[in-house]
Amino acid sequence: MLRAIFCQTTPTGIAKMPNLDKFDIAILKCLQEDARATNVEIAEKVNLSPSPCLRRIRNLERSGIIRGYTADIDRKEVGLGLTVFVEFKVVHHSRENSEAQQKALLAIPEIVSCFLISGTADFLAEVVVEDLAAYERLLTETLLTLPNVSDIRSNFAIRSIKTHGPLKLPEGR
Repeated sequence: MLRAIFCQTTPTGIAKMPNLDKFDIAILKCLQEDARATNVEIAEKVNLSPSPCLRRIRNLERSGIIRGYTADIDRKEVGLGLTVFVEFKVVHHSRENSEAQQKALLAIPEIVSCFLISGTADFLAEVVVEDLAAYERLLTETLLTLPNVSDIRSNFAIRSIKTHGPLKLPEGR
C-alpha cells in the first residue's frame, strides 16, 4: 500500500497550526488510506470537482503538509525480521554534540525513524535489520563508534502490532 507522509511541524520542529478546512482534512484522510487513489476518486469521496481537488492536493504538497508518498513494505516479506528500539545517551550536552549525533544517526540506513527525546536517554531510534546477527554487527561496528555516546540500550520488538498507522487528524473548520 502506498501512503502519504504528512508533516505538521516547521523545520525547527515547532508544531504549526495549519489552516485546513474540512475538504483539506478529508483529502488527507483519503490519501492516508490510499495515496495511489486518483484525483477523480479523491474528488468524489470529498465532494469536490477534480480541478479544485487537485489544486488543494498541490497546495498541501507545496506547503509541506504532504511531505511525500511512500510504499508500505512488509518487513518480514523482504527479509527484515528484527526491529530494535535503541536508546542513546550522549555525553556533554551541547548543541554541537546533539547536531553531530543527529547527523551520524541520519547516515545509518538501518535506522528507519529517530527522535530527540527527554527522559533517561537523549535519542530513540527504530532500527530494522535481518536478524540478531545483523543487529550485533550494526551495534559493534557502527552504533558503538558514534560520537559522544555514553550509553546504548536496546529493546527488541517481539511482534509488530501496529506500524505506520494513519494520523488522527483534527476536524477541519
